[in-house]
Amino acid sequence: ESPSFHSRFTTLTIAREARSKHGAKDGAVGTSQGCANASSGAATAVTTALFEPGGDGQTPQVVVLVGAPGMGKTMMVRKVMVEWGEGTLHTQFDFVFCVDCKAITLPMEASVADLVSQCCPGLRVPAGKILDDQKKILFIFDGFEALGFSLVRLEAELSSDPREVKPLELTLMSLLKKTVLPKASLLITTRPTALGSLGQCLEGEYYVEILGFSAAGREEYFHRYFENPNKGDMAFRFARGNQILYSLCVIPAMSWTICTILEQELCGTKNLLECSKATTGMMMFYLSQLLKHRDRDNPEVLQQFLLRLCSLAADGIWKHKVLFEEKEIKDYGLDQPGLLPFFLNERIPKEGEDHGSVYAFTHLHLQEFFAAMFYILEDDGETVSSLGRLEKDVNKLLESYSKSRKDLNVIVRFVFGLVSQNSIEYMDKTIGCRISPRAREELLKWLQGRHRGLSQPGQALKVSEMDTFHFLFEMNEKSFAQSALGHFTDLDLQDTQLTLYDQMALSFCIQHWDGLGCVTLQGCSFHWQDPEAELDASVPCSGVSGAGGHPGALAVRRREELPCPIHLLCRALRHRGSALRVLRLQWCRLSESCCVELAALLAEHPGLARLELGDSSLGDSGVRLLCEGLRTPGCRLRVLR
Repeated sequence: ESPSFHSRFTTLTIAREARSKHGAKDGAVGTSQGCANASSGAATAVTTALFEPGGDGQTPQVVVLVGAPGMGKTMMVRKVMVEWGEGTLHTQFDFVFCVDCKAITLPMEASVADLVSQCCPGLRVPAGKILDDQKKILFIFDGFEALGFSLVRLEAELSSDPREVKPLELTLMSLLKKTVLPKASLLITTRPTALGSLGQCLEGEYYVEILGFSAAGREEYFHRYFENPNKGDMAFRFARGNQILYSLCVIPAMSWTICTILEQELCGTKNLLECSKATTGMMMFYLSQLLKHRDRDNPEVLQQFLLRLCSLAADGIWKHKVLFEEKEIKDYGLDQPGLLPFFLNERIPKEGEDHGSVYAFTHLHLQEFFAAMFYILEDDGETVSSLGRLEKDVNKLLESYSKSRKDLNVIVRFVFGLVSQNSIEYMDKTIGCRISPRAREELLKWLQGRHRGLSQPGQALKVSEMDTFHFLFEMNEKSFAQSALGHFTDLDLQDTQLTLYDQMALSFCIQHWDGLGCVTLQGCSFHWQDPEAELDASVPCSGVSGAGGHPGALAVRRREELPCPIHLLCRALRHRGSALRVLRLQWCRLSESCCVELAALLAEHPGLARLELGDSSLGDSGVRLLCEGLRTPGCRLRVLR
């Protein structure tokens, strides 16, 4: 009910459709990979007016809100309650009763009247009197899958009297089946895994699937989370500059995870360019939040389940497969209702389809994360071999990636991130998973060997792709980076568009690369967010406070606040102990703003003897700035081109 709820709530995207009897059998609620998969026309920005007449003119009495974990179902319920309480929506109801199925502490036997009293213990009106006008009542069941009831009941067992005390399962079934209070309205939120059984006991229900945040919704959420517009800009730019993170932000809980971590980073460093959390760290934090409410009594059960889940994920990646049949779920031993819904969505078959339910991970990148865990989770040797499908050989993964399977890049990146010392400790302490450090040696050997064809030790590391730097940045260990790169004295990088994530990874490696004497960047461009979505003053961010009133003010202000394009590179080159002698930035579209950074580098780096800035638009004023650096006593430059 607090004002902060309104300031934080961000519009979601939904797909809405009516179902006839046995609804879940007619047309399927998707295994949403987020908004990207929403068919055109089916997905709309959500209002919380769920009980308004639909396209067919019918006002639904039963609405089922479907979504994977973290998609925002409970937040939607809160929004409904707040708006009803304020009198802005759903004013047709005099009473709204919300039952949190995850935290339900009801007696084994109860009547509908008891349910009402339990929901609102302070009610002055007798429960019986409230129930007389059924049309004015809305019951909300949030987290229906948590009840775990059998929904198959004989009609004769059900109740028709709201005051009749029956076993709790029968009382709830009577409400769902409409044998009691048939004119009352119901709003049920559930994960896709409970849809099959739920659909069998509802009639004429409408299904609303939450698909997550659209591109505009993601940006809006970041700005709402950080009330300070500058911090909101900075955090969103950070996420936008990392393709994997940005894609995952379609899941509201993942957006919350990233904002929470970045908020902590901003408190500590005041500068996200020094953020120590790479993609893997954020994924681990998300996993820990996802599993926060599970039963922690038996960590062995979780370890065994994760081994099986990761084996399924990896097998799917190798076969380019994202949908898994019910038989596969059972064969892998994953049919555990206490754990399965955290990770997989269930898709109910359409009428006429002859297969059972199929399952998918909430997002492809989550499947890739679990596939990476397959290679490094400790096991007793029996679990994986009993599944017998896939060899747990990290060398085979690396070899396939090197030769032809470039689609394995994200998995290899996560493998590097997961075997860092910090990750091993975090997974053990926070989630209760044991990671084997054995793969570290194989990863190092592979990294050292993969550039030997193009580059000789003691000479230039010639690269046209950024993946080596990404892998080392994900691991984030100084000594490992030094071991992988220390054989090379020069870096030669050509024709690369450098996103913010690329620049952070490159800077990390340069900072921990003792003996790096020569850096050559040819035809490279520096971007502060996704190159395809560079800031455009003509497209202001909608609905965000702090936009300065003028339509393009926010985008213009952002442009002014951006550091110069080579800020991260120059900062890394200035680190103490740098052996840099030669810096070549050729055809890199440098502008006047870069000269401030270059002048500082000249002033502070006594070892720098040669600077080449071919084909840049420095302008007269840029050269003047450069000259200020050349005049400083610390400058030892011998050659300027």
